[in-house]
Amino acid sequence: MTASVTRTAHQVSAQALAWLHVHRECGALPADTTVDLGDPDSVYKPLGETALAASLVLRESAAGSVELRLARDLMDFCWRQFGEGDMLYERLLRYSMMTDPLETYVPFARCGFRHEPLERLLAHTSALRSVRAVEAVPNRGLAVANAARVVGLDQGGRGYDWPTLTRATWLGATPEPWLVDWMTGYFATHTVFHLTDWGRAPTGLPDDIAEYLTTWLPVWIDIWAEIEQWDLVAELMIVGCCLPEPYCAPADWERLARVQHPDGLVPRDGEPVPDDPGLRFKDHQHTAVVATIAGTLAVSRALGGTAGQR
Repeated sequence: MTASVTRTAHQVSAQALAWLHVHRECGALPADTTVDLGDPDSVYKPLGETALAASLVLRESAAGSVELRLARDLMDFCWRQFGEGDMLYERLLRYSMMTDPLETYVPFARCGFRHEPLERLLAHTSALRSVRAVEAVPNRGLAVANAARVVGLDQGGRGYDWPTLTRATWLGATPEPWLVDWMTGYFATHTVFHLTDWGRAPTGLPDDIAEYLTTWLPVWIDIWAEIEQWDLVAELMIVGCCLPEPYCAPADWERLARVQHPDGLVPRDGEPVPDDPGLRFKDHQHTAVVATIAGTLAVSRALGGTAGQR
């Protein structure tokens, strides 16, 4: 990995993180939010994604002191928004078969924010046959397995059948790569994220899948960059950082840096970016999250590996 990649990756991720921090109040939960969450994807899920990005900045400890401070501030902000875990506890208590309280809790548990009643409830619900048998898209099964692993609910790795879960995914079949579409591309990226715990354990990728991605990932990045799907491009660049031998091409990072706005916003696609601050955040918050993660992991791998290897 070249010095130019490290420099550009740090620049992109630092600016994206700063943008998330400056505009964090745009992602606050509305005052009338209840655990029923009529539209979880509107604010609840994005708030958890901001916490995810901040938690990985802190986990890797590869950023500068300013970025580490901003990440800690964001973690504190998101934790307060979730009632310091009370909201997640109440949501799981009411909706025992939903996985989002566990998945949303993961970034906080990773960074030492613990909620004992929630963990006791999670230990109970995660062992229920009904919860284990919930039907979901295959990569979502890996998401739950990894969340349980991080929180410590996976019985030391024995609680989930990782090989079966892996081979049930599209990526696990090492399929014809030219048939990948937009949604399948996202599914493939998340399969990698969960198998490796967002790059912490690159060896979590089976050898044949790692070889498949090493061959086809550069092609996919070029294709989605050509049509300016920057959000998916950044997710694919995260995948590159999760491989046993990381793929971080200078041209990819230079291209992403060119489309980043001076204030740190990273556009999700080639459409015009609105002037309205609320819409700017709503439309492009996720791309800032994945750009932060991609740059953080790229710098970490350049400095000697992942958190799991140091």
